[in-house]
Amino acid sequence: MFPTFDGHNDILLRLHNAPHNREAIWLTGEGKGHLDLPRMRQGGFAAGFFAIYIPSPIAHDAPDYMAAMENPPFTLPLPALIEPATALPIAMDMAAQLLWMERASNGGFKICRSTAEISACLAQGVIAGILHMEGAEAIDANLDTLYAFHAMGLRSLGPVWSRPTIFGHGVPFAFPASPDTGAGLTSAGKDLIRACNALGIMIDLSHLNEAGFNDVARLSDAPLVATHSNAHAITASSRNLTDRQLQMIRDSGGMVGLNFATSFLRRDGKQSADMGWQDVLAHLDHMLAILGEDHLGFGSDFDGATLPQGIGDVTGLPALQQAMIDHGYDAALMRKLCFDNWLAVLDRTWK
Repeated sequence: MFPTFDGHNDILLRLHNAPHNREAIWLTGEGKGHLDLPRMRQGGFAAGFFAIYIPSPIAHDAPDYMAAMENPPFTLPLPALIEPATALPIAMDMAAQLLWMERASNGGFKICRSTAEISACLAQGVIAGILHMEGAEAIDANLDTLYAFHAMGLRSLGPVWSRPTIFGHGVPFAFPASPDTGAGLTSAGKDLIRACNALGIMIDLSHLNEAGFNDVARLSDAPLVATHSNAHAITASSRNLTDRQLQMIRDSGGMVGLNFATSFLRRDGKQSADMGWQDVLAHLDHMLAILGEDHLGFGSDFDGATLPQGIGDVTGLPALQQAMIDHGYDAALMRKLCFDNWLAVLDRTWK
């Protein structure tokens, strides 16, 4: 099988929520979740983006998101904005957990800040990790914390998760629905994009609404990237990308990572893991037809989503690859989709 470069995972949230059990979660595996160091080696996980994500407080009257997503159609309300002062300690803890993962791995895992470092890790059999932010809640309007996190290794940032920030607006979880759900970037958001360009931080468009996507496309001098998103033409989720957006990403020299979350893969929008490969391959085929073979890869959402039963966890990556090969994808295309395309877009983005 081919080594896999993955565009998104949420293991840092698992570690943040259970710091007393982090050795079992990361080093030996606890029989839960989608990722740990032994299973990543088993599944051929060679490199990936590790997300800092700030969970929303759960209100007593909050809807049952999981139940709603099992029974489309649904439109779930956006959680409230989280202030930077509230988010920063959580983000700092997650960044510290990633640094601990590197130390604890005894040379088996390395945080990378350049494509040369990632290539060296691949050659040496070391798993490469990239520090990413899924939602910029921890970044202040003056952007001082952006520079601090960049110094700590931050090389990829999404201005929003599916809620508002001081920088822009995320799409609500809705099916069927358009990603055109509201206003674009704020003035602070436009400053954030310019600063990320100057620092060489990759800008992640996943979760950003269509107006915000358009603003980034106008402002940014970097390739347009959606780390974990799928095709709206196949699954009409607000979280998925329209053909127009896919074309803009292609024309910028950008990249899309196929999201393994069932609710963004299944044509019926349900979250159920009871599905085969047909819808997965339909998204890949559709995005390949528009993006071309140099602008598509994987963005699993491991530890942050319900996955198809054929994947299950990171050890299911070989099964996914086999399904793609059986579907007719040749070795040259597989190398691009599984690893090389991510490395190439980072080479075009990082400074």
